[in-house]
Amino acid sequence: MALHFVVDAPLDARAGDTVDLTGPEAHHAAGVRRVRAGEAVTVGDGSGVWLTGVVVSADPRRVCIEVGSRAEHPAPTRRVTLVQALAKGDRDELAVQASTELGVDEIVPWQAARSVSRWAGPKLERGVQRWTTIAREAAKQAHRPWLPLVGAPATTRDLVARAGRTRMLVLEPSATERLSEVDLGEGDVDLVVGPEGGIAPDELDELRDAGATLVRLGDTVLRTSTAGPAALGVVNVALGRW
Repeated sequence: MALHFVVDAPLDARAGDTVDLTGPEAHHAAGVRRVRAGEAVTVGDGSGVWLTGVVVSADPRRVCIEVGSRAEHPAPTRRVTLVQALAKGDRDELAVQASTELGVDEIVPWQAARSVSRWAGPKLERGVQRWTTIAREAAKQAHRPWLPLVGAPATTRDLVARAGRTRMLVLEPSATERLSEVDLGEGDVDLVVGPEGGIAPDELDELRDAGATLVRLGDTVLRTSTAGPAALGVVNVALGRW
């Protein structure tokens, strides 16, 4: 499979035009991935445009690609969002990476009551940027035409407001309903994953009262790093994505 690269600006190029990779993406292409003239590659803008082409010239400052074909992939009609609680270590980052590879459309960091990790001040901006970078690289690896959006950190109050606008499914091991048996209804879907210590009882009550549905994946308890990706796989099948 051809190497895939992403540019930050909208792509207007058509067959016969040339596209340049510059900055970090050019360095990654020429310096890390060692692309050479004559090699077939693909280029996207993260917003549905997908170009196939051949490298004309390559150095770490500029990689020139001649476009062979252009395709435009529509955005999903039903968006799936992972609401991921902040977790210690890199467990939340592992969830971001895997969920992006599995096709999540948006990722919302959640400052849950039991989250050990806390984003405040400069750490908040750094955290969002870190998750954005992880999602971008995972989307490139998965050859996705659309990059997932990393939203602003949310509080439980924010999630309560979201519950009235989406089909919100809260992953909770003690729930009686299985995710695989729940009707997803219509509209967008939110998958809410708690931190290492689980979602606090009062938070579960608030979300349930706001219209969210508590669901479980099976008879075992998954880590916060694996629960979201596992649930996303179930939802992908239910929505006909897989």
